Amino acid sequence: MTEQQCTIKESVSLTGIGIHSGDTTTITFHPAPENYGYKFIRTDLEEKVEIPALVEYVVDLSRGTTIGIGEARVLTVEHVLAALAGLQIDNCRIELNGKEPPVIDGSSVAYVETLIKAGRVEQNAQREYFNIEETIRYTNEDKGVDIVALPNDDFRITVMVDYYNPALGSQHTGLFNLEKEFITEFAPARTFCFLTEVEMLLEQGLIKGGNLDNAIVIIDKEIDDAEISHIKDLLNIKGELTTTGNGILNNTQLRFKNEPARHKLLDMIGDLALAGVRIKGQILAARPGHASNVEFAKKIRAAYKSSKPTQKIKNIANIANKPALIDINQLLKIMPHRYPILLIDKIVDISLETNTIIGVKNITFNEPHFQGHFPDKPVMPGVLICEAMAQTGCLFLSSVTSLEGKLALFMGINNCKFRKPVIPGDQLVMELTLINKKFNTYTFKGNAYVNGQIVAQAEVQAAIVDRDVQL
Repeated sequence: MTEQQCTIKESVSLTGIGIHSGDTTTITFHPAPENYGYKFIRTDLEEKVEIPALVEYVVDLSRGTTIGIGEARVLTVEHVLAALAGLQIDNCRIELNGKEPPVIDGSSVAYVETLIKAGRVEQNAQREYFNIEETIRYTNEDKGVDIVALPNDDFRITVMVDYYNPALGSQHTGLFNLEKEFITEFAPARTFCFLTEVEMLLEQGLIKGGNLDNAIVIIDKEIDDAEISHIKDLLNIKGELTTTGNGILNNTQLRFKNEPARHKLLDMIGDLALAGVRIKGQILAARPGHASNVEFAKKIRAAYKSSKPTQKIKNIANIANKPALIDINQLLKIMPHRYPILLIDKIVDISLETNTIIGVKNITFNEPHFQGHFPDKPVMPGVLICEAMAQTGCLFLSSVTSLEGKLALFMGINNCKFRKPVIPGDQLVMELTLINKKFNTYTFKGNAYVNGQIVAQAEVQAAIVDRDVQL
């Protein structure tokens, strides 16, 4: 996969009707700067509000995914987002002169073709991925929905659907290579609904623009001549209407034998784009829909945000080279430790608003542990990385309480994980956030970084005790 962020080379437009609103609208894709993401702008409204395509802005899930801010809303964004994500376009400004993008044929293929014409250009900023490292799961037992994300070095999705209908049956599909498979195997898959749903959806004010050219209608009940006539009126169908053959209204031919399952996967790609980050992991989904997709995307986004380095950590070189807020001479006055156990060189940031402190340690070959810890291939012991994080957290305590006549003792460690080795020449940046205080015991969530990548994570506890306490 391309590691640089991408946008489009030039602006392109597409016009058509919205499947639910029935309105004719034009959608225009514009190039966007680095780290912009996807944002929709309703140009028909007096106030041109930018609506980020993120789960926080999902406001409705009635047969599609709707995002909005205040009165500004954009319906059924999933096919647009699927096209952008499937083509690995990271940044795009999307203008729309109505409330719903054109449905075209009910798939994403027209958006894909339009964006391909616009061209794609790499940007300087590096693309960010969220690596699934622990199982993330969403289950809705009432609807038989189960979605799980598992660790994987690439992005993969497998989808199973089962509507207990002979015309549809049980179907499954899988995407294993986004670059090779998305455009030809999944972008053309069209939306579908059951015949029993058509009248109900119209009564709800939906599918006003729906017809047999932009949706597959699956026959799931017996119908007589009177009902055939009623359906023709509902869907504005001219000429004959066929209800026998392959179980699909008007005997519409499927583009793929498992086209409904493929469309569900297409919807998932679009809905998961609302997590706001590209995923490296294996997604397994049983009977997914927009509501479950969005709930799952919320879980992905929450996990991503909790593991995401702070904005300052993004540019590790700038952080490590910032002037010291607390330099080594000041550290020696605060810390009881000395060589070789003093494992911090400087503190570069303390935020009482976020209860966060950032410390830096320069890793040199001259440190004594390298002489005995894999001397032929020196690696910093993980326990010392944890000690360095604990020392950084204890320094935060000196900013919120007096340590005169006190000691901050390292009392516990939980959920510790080592991601990458730390070697001589590295700069270790430690970010500790106070997450809990109980009596004299403080718990910090710690992340340690080298070159902007997490090398270790742990929750550490420290207790403040009297300096003359019997240990």
